[in-house]
Amino acid sequence: MNITEVKLRAIFRKSKGSKIAIIGDVMLDKYVYGTISRISPEAPVSVVDIDKTEIKLGGAANVANNIKALEAEPVLIGVIGNDYDSKHYIDVMRAQGLSTIGIIKDPKRPTTAKTRVIAHAQHVLRIDSEVKDDISAATRKKMLQFFKKNIKKFAAVILQDYNKGVLTKEMIYEVISVCKKNSKPVYVDPKFHNFFDYKDVTVFKPNRKETADILAMKIDGENSVKTAGRKLMEKLNCEYLVLTRGEKGMMLFDKEKNKTVILDIPTKARRVADVSGAGDTVISTIAVMLAGGASIIEAVMLANQAAGIVCEEVGIIPIYKQALIDSYKRK
Repeated sequence: MNITEVKLRAIFRKSKGSKIAIIGDVMLDKYVYGTISRISPEAPVSVVDIDKTEIKLGGAANVANNIKALEAEPVLIGVIGNDYDSKHYIDVMRAQGLSTIGIIKDPKRPTTAKTRVIAHAQHVLRIDSEVKDDISAATRKKMLQFFKKNIKKFAAVILQDYNKGVLTKEMIYEVISVCKKNSKPVYVDPKFHNFFDYKDVTVFKPNRKETADILAMKIDGENSVKTAGRKLMEKLNCEYLVLTRGEKGMMLFDKEKNKTVILDIPTKARRVADVSGAGDTVISTIAVMLAGGASIIEAVMLANQAAGIVCEEVGIIPIYKQALIDSYKRK
């Protein structure tokens, strides 16, 4: 299916400013760049002399970045601590023009932070600061109060799970229930825990590894992908399943008139430099395109195009509206 540039621009015009809620695990990504010229006299480890430090938003916040870059309006609902990293987190959100109104501070939890040390263009160390326990009932209540108060403003809701404790079984059930009552679409990017609690959603987007792990089956060819996809559709009763397959593209499963319609979509990346963040790009693009009136097939094809663009760059970068339009024009 081809989408004309005229139609693509019309989709973007309609989606512009649409409020899309993102509920999930937010993170702070810190990159420490330096050089190694000696071994420590204290222990047999390298000494990194720091040249520069970069602080970026990760996890569900990267989805918010993508949605903003596509000119819709993200409303991020997540949890941070009341610590040194939380100040950095809020500062970066504000610097990038993201609203912090849905961010809840829990002084009993640290802000999830990943610090990567890179020397001579090589990743030499990663330091994680996090707690993976489920959030407290009090914190969950605050998040749900904000969500329910604003539900009518949202064009769609994304559940972005990294298994860091925000999307508990109770949270998942409550959010999906509220969305059903208010006829709001729900798009899910799952992880292993609570995988089968995301029932009756609009779009469920696992990757190949997550699917193979949860079904305890080997997925190595087109037939096994189709078998796995049908099993997930049956278990989850989702309207659409988008199974991402890395360099092999995606497969869309559409439960139409009690029959599963399958569309195979090959990758659009001309050269793969880095797949980091591609999943965030896919779910973000699908949400924005559907908010703009695209069909599910059009939304997934455009998300596939967007993933191809970001995979050609090193590092986690958002997909920008003009970049997607330009890429589509070059097809």
